[in-house]
Amino acid sequence: MLLVEDDAALAELLTYHFKREEFAVTHTSDGEEALLLAKEATPDIVLLDWMVEGLSGLEVCRRLRRMPETANIPIIMLTARGEEEDRVRGLETGADDYVTKPFSPRELVARVQAVLRRVRPALAGEQLSYADIEMDTVGHKVKRGGKTLQLGPTEFRLLKHFLEHPGWVFSRERLLDAVWGHGSDIELRTVDVHIRRLRKGINIDGTRDIIRTVRSAGYALDSGD
Repeated sequence: MLLVEDDAALAELLTYHFKREEFAVTHTSDGEEALLLAKEATPDIVLLDWMVEGLSGLEVCRRLRRMPETANIPIIMLTARGEEEDRVRGLETGADDYVTKPFSPRELVARVQAVLRRVRPALAGEQLSYADIEMDTVGHKVKRGGKTLQLGPTEFRLLKHFLEHPGWVFSRERLLDAVWGHGSDIELRTVDVHIRRLRKGINIDGTRDIIRTVRSAGYALDSGD
């Protein structure tokens, strides 16, 4: 989660509640910095205050929607402005939901989880699926077309990341950060090796290659439909 909020006390309170629900929270009070943070490490959701330092929340929302890497991120706007016209402006700018202050942190957590279930159903439970691939993240099992697949731990993590973001194109650098962790000293070509292993593991019995190579950009999970 990227939290963009210039009220330090509220930001601390929200960070506490979301971390308790096992969210990883990155906080900034500055609109310009929010755009940089979102570009460096794409969040799963953005909580965006209407009035923040630097760029306004509306402008941050507008720019997030324009950048390819953040265009599909769910955005919830937080504001003390409760007028219908203001709510409409926020939604027309690209926000997925709108919460007026004051609000209950527990209610906001529930709203965030509801938006994630709607926009990114893969985050809502232990089962991930796309096309004919099914993953049990708890049992650490993967099936394609009902047949159990044998994947190594790194290939499992790669596939899990793709299943959580179907259709998204990830560069080798972003895959390194997501699967191996920030600051990893693994070479970029290692990603290619594991992509080949993943393809070999999931493309069985003449099934369609579901991992798409995007020239000069990276890789995506794409059924080709």
